[in-house]
Amino acid sequence: MDKQRDFVLRTIEERGVKFVRLWFTDVVGTLKSVAIAPAEVEGAFTEGIGFDGSAIEGLTRSYESDLLANPDPTTFQILPWRGEIDPTARMFCDITTPDGQPAVADPRYVLKRTLAKAGDAGFTFYTHPEIEFYLLKSSRFGPDGPEPVDSAGYFDNVPGGTAHDFRRRSVRMLEDLGISVEYSHHEGGPGQNEIDLRYADALTTADNIQTFRTVVKEVAIEQGVYATFMPKPLSDQPGSGMHTHMSLFEGDVNAFYEAGAQYQLSRIGRHFIAGLLKHANEISAVTNQFVNSYKRLWGGDEAPSYVCWGHNNRSALVRVPMYKPNKGQSSRVEYRALDSAANPYLAYALMLAAGLKGIEEEYELPGEAEDNVWSLTPGERRALGFAPLPSSLEHALEYLEESELVAETLGEQMFNYVLLNKRREWEEYRSQVTPFELRRNLEML
Repeated sequence: MDKQRDFVLRTIEERGVKFVRLWFTDVVGTLKSVAIAPAEVEGAFTEGIGFDGSAIEGLTRSYESDLLANPDPTTFQILPWRGEIDPTARMFCDITTPDGQPAVADPRYVLKRTLAKAGDAGFTFYTHPEIEFYLLKSSRFGPDGPEPVDSAGYFDNVPGGTAHDFRRRSVRMLEDLGISVEYSHHEGGPGQNEIDLRYADALTTADNIQTFRTVVKEVAIEQGVYATFMPKPLSDQPGSGMHTHMSLFEGDVNAFYEAGAQYQLSRIGRHFIAGLLKHANEISAVTNQFVNSYKRLWGGDEAPSYVCWGHNNRSALVRVPMYKPNKGQSSRVEYRALDSAANPYLAYALMLAAGLKGIEEEYELPGEAEDNVWSLTPGERRALGFAPLPSSLEHALEYLEESELVAETLGEQMFNYVLLNKRREWEEYRSQVTPFELRRNLEML
């Protein structure tokens, strides 16, 4: 760590960095930032930077507000969108109390704690997210809703189009930040795009997702458009998911791979999937944390609505992708409920905790979904045991409130905050009189 700190201090001097932004995340997943001068960085490494935690969503109770942001030197990067005028860098922070203890409501710490539990069981957790988002002409919208930048569809090539230039610029910027991109393409909705990040350990991935969102927003501003990660911004178009591929490794060996097994999926992999299925509804208020999230889950267009798994079945909640012969290291499972607005630290912590619980308790994996789950009748789904995901945030909170797994993983303070914060969102939503009601009822009643 001392070598890494020395590298940061040397790079700041050599590159003429004028500001260093210290980044951390609140409980909802909003990125927070404080800029310090280069002369303050060494002190930040040794003593941290103090701030009022009670002013940040869910981070502390008001009577214990003093917290310290401690920069992680391994996350140091120059921000490419700042250019050569006043070069600016960033580091992610771990949040601690004044006596040096981890802040219990720091989302990054929640994930690190869960990863440590996996480490005690001999596992390293890797993730690979496919992040969808919409490009709109503006954040303002009229009676017809937001206006996308184009009318293109899935994998469409739009010569000279905004999205094409946007993706090229974004990918270049991400690569400059050391974030490897696997694919980028136009998605199914007008103005909808997808950029897939390469596999990394889950903590690095979560940091990368937070950086990714910032890059996408910055490039959009630069190009005169607006980017949104809202799960379902357009009522008649697909929502934006963050399908995440996951695997556990024991050293250099993929614990999900077993040669000769069905789909090359090991017993550990099967138990992991069973854990995801069993606890899916309990973790839903975090993996899908907004009222709008449930418009995506129940709006069709390949969003999963039922708790089931399948081999290469895109209508299932958990998918086991087609395996490549002689490539056992690529064995993985894909969780498809997660949306692009989730807090990645908390979502990955809970998905990992659910999978680990399945391994610890040796949950039995139910039969797979072989057909298109959406095309089945309600009776057929019931007969096959495919229970629905929560239909609303309120429904998801009912599961969350009773969940020992979520309470244990998040910790008491964060668990209570999430519950109260999301109940408040539901109450505010439920009290609204919507345009739908006015159009439907005002003249008729």
